[in-house]
Amino acid sequence: MKVAFVGKGGSGKTTCASLFALRAAATGAPVLALDADINQNLAVALGATEAHAAGLPTLPTHLGLIKEWLRGDNPRIPSADQMIKTTPPGRGSRLLRVVEDNPVYDAAVREVVPGVRLGLAGAFEDADLGVACFHAKTGAVELLLNHLVDGPDEYVVVDMTAGADAFASGLFTRFDLTLLVCEPTRRSVGVYRQYAGYAREFGVRLAVVGNKIEDAADAEFLAAEVGDDLVGVLGRSAHVRAGDRGAPRDIAGLEAGHVAVLDDLRAAVDAVGKDWERYQADAVAMHRRNADAWAGSALAEQIDPDFVPGPAVVTL
Repeated sequence: MKVAFVGKGGSGKTTCASLFALRAAATGAPVLALDADINQNLAVALGATEAHAAGLPTLPTHLGLIKEWLRGDNPRIPSADQMIKTTPPGRGSRLLRVVEDNPVYDAAVREVVPGVRLGLAGAFEDADLGVACFHAKTGAVELLLNHLVDGPDEYVVVDMTAGADAFASGLFTRFDLTLLVCEPTRRSVGVYRQYAGYAREFGVRLAVVGNKIEDAADAEFLAAEVGDDLVGVLGRSAHVRAGDRGAPRDIAGLEAGHVAVLDDLRAAVDAVGKDWERYQADAVAMHRRNADAWAGSALAEQIDPDFVPGPAVVTL
């Protein structure tokens, strides 16, 4: 299952994404984490040291290799140079699994803590400043997700950019469930309402995780504001706070109440179920938008109208 964590800046979405990934891995579930946030903090939140995180490879650095591998022998894509972030897979494309050996993972994905492998969109570099937007980096994540198939009890956990910025690309359509982390404040609820409005327009499945809940009044406020979208609330955690100060982030030390909420979130993700036809249709729709907006009919010709991805059609 593919799950995104979004929310207002500072709401705790990176922390929640890391806890979700660590808890799933602790139960034996395969986990691939992807950091698509402009603030690349997921590696450290998972438990990597600052030095380890600084030395990790990034997906955009290996974009040429990624495109060439995913293209495979798809006759609709004569060269990797013609692939863009929204290019959907077709017959002949290579599809990736959550756990496997392949050149893409060898180059750009690393196990940062036991059971959790991580791919990074990468931070801005000096050459990017003033001339590039962060979507040029998250495009590698989007292309990867377009070609990534996951089975039962496998999890792809993505830490997204803050606010509704995800709607500036097709990345927001790539998830079985989007979990919006919401504090018990008007500003945070405002981000939820903006995100929910866009999500309804595109049929994006959205649920809310309350965070930084101090007391019953906080929980009641959030429940009143977001209604049935609320699937769980997290209070302050001494374990998380100690981790932020450099203590070990072993998920075994997390408070039992927080573990129970994480399990509820996982149950909500699992309850959605897989719909590969819709997944491909959403990818195709975003690709057509790009074709109509700027690239023309040549881009639309990459679409294979009879192709539906899924674990059964993976080719290595």
